[in-house]
Amino acid sequence: MATLQAIKYSPGQLLVLDQLRLPHEHHYDPVSTAEEAFDSIRTMRVRGAPAIAIVAALGLAVELSNGACTASTADDAVAYIESRLDYLKESRPTAVDLSNAVAKLKQAVRDAKVDGLAPAEAKQAVLDAYLAAAEQLLAKDLDNNTAIGTHGAAWLQQQYGATPDRPLSILTHCNTGSLATSGHGTALGIVRSLHAQGLLRHAYCTETRPYNQGSRLTAFELVFEGIPSTLITDSMAAALMRLRRGDMALGAVIVGADRVVRNGDTANKIGTYALAVLARHHGVKFVVAAPTTSIDLETETGDGIVIEERKREELTQISGAVVNPDGSVDPSRTARVATADQRINVWNPGFDVTPHDLIDAIVTERGTVVKGADGRFDFSKVLPERWRW
Repeated sequence: MATLQAIKYSPGQLLVLDQLRLPHEHHYDPVSTAEEAFDSIRTMRVRGAPAIAIVAALGLAVELSNGACTASTADDAVAYIESRLDYLKESRPTAVDLSNAVAKLKQAVRDAKVDGLAPAEAKQAVLDAYLAAAEQLLAKDLDNNTAIGTHGAAWLQQQYGATPDRPLSILTHCNTGSLATSGHGTALGIVRSLHAQGLLRHAYCTETRPYNQGSRLTAFELVFEGIPSTLITDSMAAALMRLRRGDMALGAVIVGADRVVRNGDTANKIGTYALAVLARHHGVKFVVAAPTTSIDLETETGDGIVIEERKREELTQISGAVVNPDGSVDPSRTARVATADQRINVWNPGFDVTPHDLIDAIVTERGTVVKGADGRFDFSKVLPERWRW
């Protein structure tokens, strides 16, 4: 599935798929500095919480491999790396994977074994420690996604007694597949796992306005994988849940997460909260798929999450490849058109927060977490090393 790799990395080289050109064109941007990684993330040429963290980490790794750090001592090298990581952290403030990755990478360089080494060797030990930690983030993410798919599919099968003769239909929001991660995906990874086990009847994906990650990216992934699927507008979700017959008898809504806080409140792409309310009203399970890197135990509730606001033009304009009179698409020709009066005021939050009481399960690579008797999620078993802090 090389065409679905969002990130291509080898030591000293990073290529990032420009997702603004999908689904009509596959173009990889070379990223060799922290600035280029920042711009790739900020402009949403790469998106998805896990992929954002990986591109930030590897972008700096390539910069270091190419000799950008001119420090002469280990301490100066650590200071340089930490300043660059602080800069990268500001590219997308809502996604906690990035801040968790920054903290882990900082710790890696601080823990580098430099005692007894000459200054030049000590500096190199710091750089080597960073490169090893950054590359480990990439490798670990794929393992995490595969585990999330396995745990999520098992929990849903248990809830519904799903079998190949009684498969489930699923609704998902935004893009949480290979394009948002190092591969397989989180929420879409569960859909993939259900499909592989013969337990998926049909997958529905919302277009995910205003940036259309669902229609541009998720629909493309589902078609590419040969998964039976249908695209709907965000405003059709309630009607879909109400029908409840045949393919349209939804078993669950499965979404990803940019941040899960200590009580289970979850920040995800705008529109997620509305789906959770609809799911509760219609008796449909609402499942969040999130690696433990997306869990923020320092923030008590969703009220503490900073919500990024996006450009007004995302709501008032749209761009895309030109459709020829015969219906074919010409990716070499693009057009930007207005969809609203350009003088209108715009509020464009990139995310919303779903309260924990509307979430039935949070699936991590370490297992599925459900609410306790107090109605809150307890992450102490999946994150014992961080919970005690």
